[in-house]
Amino acid sequence: WWIRVGRLPHLHQQTPIFPLFLCPSVLLKMSSQTRAMEGDFSRVKAITRREATKERNVVSAALDEYNSLFDEKQGGSVEKRKGNYTTMVNHFYDLMTDFYEFGWGQSFHFATRHKWESFEASIARHEMWLAHKMELKPNMRVLDVGCGVGGPMRTIARFTQAHIVGLNNNDYQIERAKTLNTEAGLAPLCSFIKADFMKVPQEDNTFDAIYQVEATCHAPDKVGIYKEIKRLLKPGQLFGGYEWVVTPKYDENNPEHVRLKKGIEVGNGLADLERPEVIMAALKEAGFEILEGRDLALTTEIPWQAALSPGFSVFGFLHSAVGRWLTGRMVRVLEYTKIAPVGTTKAHDILETTAVDLVRAADLGIFSPMFFTLARKPLVG
Repeated sequence: WWIRVGRLPHLHQQTPIFPLFLCPSVLLKMSSQTRAMEGDFSRVKAITRREATKERNVVSAALDEYNSLFDEKQGGSVEKRKGNYTTMVNHFYDLMTDFYEFGWGQSFHFATRHKWESFEASIARHEMWLAHKMELKPNMRVLDVGCGVGGPMRTIARFTQAHIVGLNNNDYQIERAKTLNTEAGLAPLCSFIKADFMKVPQEDNTFDAIYQVEATCHAPDKVGIYKEIKRLLKPGQLFGGYEWVVTPKYDENNPEHVRLKKGIEVGNGLADLERPEVIMAALKEAGFEILEGRDLALTTEIPWQAALSPGFSVFGFLHSAVGRWLTGRMVRVLEYTKIAPVGTTKAHDILETTAVDLVRAADLGIFSPMFFTLARKPLVG
């Protein structure tokens, strides 16, 4: 019952011995203390789909359909993914939401991190910094585009006392977010719209501010999503957020770069990663006045990918390399014993492969999940 974690895949040999039998007690304790931002061991119940009303073959079928959008031999392409983005993104989050919350927390994003700052603190600060830059205040009505299970929503609502409206097209995530909002005592400050973010059923000039946290990277048309956001925003008000981009160091003629880019797209339900200049041009074409556009990954003291990199940590254990390795073994047992649906292991393996691709792409400096943009809707036009 003892393992030398240094012998696990991707880990250094000098890593000290760790007692495996202590893992459940450590993880359960973490679950009660930091489950919102460090990962929640209790979500293993959801991975078995006992909380979700799904037939046992749905996971495998959805995974096959999802993978076909990326497989060129099955007709997969960027154009097909853009044309089927609603189905693709819904399948992705149906499959992956429980794994995200289990292994990462309720805020499905990365963050800059300062020396001596914990992972949990960095995630919260990243969200509050965005709220600060957007000048959010009490009683403002603010749209959270692609709100996930509401991690940033809850932090920002608590921090600013603004009313946050979560926009999401995934039923499972909305129901989960409502439950968590109630548990946090924040339901009065949070509400939801279920809709495709490319065509939101709301009147023009409805919101006092709009933000997105690594969400519009899923849009099939950047100009289209930004035009829709501009339509919903009141004149003179701000739109800000964090975009996923390939950086100027990305070389489309480098086979490794191309492989990593596609791996990130497959593992995160993305049609096509864009360069920063494409994002900025799309905002301008949509009619925004651009105030800021910069890659915050260049400012972090601790690399954002450190949370996924090889190593061992009790805090953030579930998203460490060791935690992911053990999760993979657990998932295989659950599926083999028919506790978890067929396809659960494949879903986990996609995320594990993507974690490796994200770390490598970040180490090469060709990818960033935090290209920060801040733009204003003109008072006229």
